[in-house]
Amino acid sequence: MDPLVIALFVVGLGLLIAGGEALVKGAGRIALSFGISPIVIGLTVVAFGTSAPELAVSVGASFSGAPDLIIGNVVGSNIYNILLIIGLSALIAPLIVGRQLVRREVPLMVAASLGTILLALDGSIGRLDGLLLFGSLLVWLGFLLRESRGIERTEAHDAAEVSTARRDRIRSLAYIVAGLLMLVVGARWLVDGAVSVASALGLSDLVIGLTVVAIGTSLPELATSIIATVRGERDIAVGNIVGSNVFNLLAVLGLSALIAGEVPVAQGALTFDLPVMAAVAVACLPIFFTGYRIARWEGVLFLGYGVGYTVYLLTTAISHPTVPAFAEALAAVVVPLTVITLLLFVTREVRRTRRVPASG
Repeated sequence: MDPLVIALFVVGLGLLIAGGEALVKGAGRIALSFGISPIVIGLTVVAFGTSAPELAVSVGASFSGAPDLIIGNVVGSNIYNILLIIGLSALIAPLIVGRQLVRREVPLMVAASLGTILLALDGSIGRLDGLLLFGSLLVWLGFLLRESRGIERTEAHDAAEVSTARRDRIRSLAYIVAGLLMLVVGARWLVDGAVSVASALGLSDLVIGLTVVAIGTSLPELATSIIATVRGERDIAVGNIVGSNVFNLLAVLGLSALIAGEVPVAQGALTFDLPVMAAVAVACLPIFFTGYRIARWEGVLFLGYGVGYTVYLLTTAISHPTVPAFAEALAAVVVPLTVITLLLFVTREVRRTRRVPASG
């Protein structure tokens, strides 16, 4: 392999780590300064910023006429954001999930995922579909910004803290801008090298988009969420993922369709990858609901599915003889076992919640 590619890969990884640190630090200070909750910052500034690589890749693919790369990038990123990033973050520390996120933003992510499938049933995402997706994003943003203005500063932030935060707004904005730049450049270098290798191996645009590009463009979310988890900013860690997934579908896919005029959706993506994306989004509802936290065992579950999904894609791409057996095991054992486990935990949580008022 070209030594320059290896060097760019290493430097890109370093930029991702440094960029994630700067972005989380700046976003946290901005939230304190303006009296905006960290979850709103995570859903907007951080989420949209870390989705910049997905936007850059998909818009570029729109101009270059590579529709499979657009779909693969968006769908794959959404899958890995949940399975890989939330899974790893939960392994570091159990994630506390805000009630607002569970009751509103997660259902929005599910609705956007299911809505995208409905729009793609005719075999493409057209310009009108793109307008609908992007218009939905503007409505959601308007709602979030209007709501954030009504959030009062908590008593935990005394006058001195707020005053200091206000004086540091320019510095915080500089952290955010620098962090975003490092994240975008770092992800770009990593993806460029990975795509070169994957192309040399003869993988299709869809598989490259679903794996190499999707994981590469999800690295900013990975760096940001893990650093946010380590720093104790868990609202930002989870809000970043949910907001990024919504942004990928409504903005990245919407803008790509508006630019390209039409984004064809391959039959394989329509019958497998898009349903997997929707299923992963739906799986968040019971997991987030059980105690409004994501435990370490749930993180392991997500990671296991992420590995399984990647193995399936790669073995399918090379027509490996184990693919049918792998698919049967997934459908007959793993999926039902997961569904039963989640239902048991949800049932237990509902019963526990009902007993609390009665005992009080």
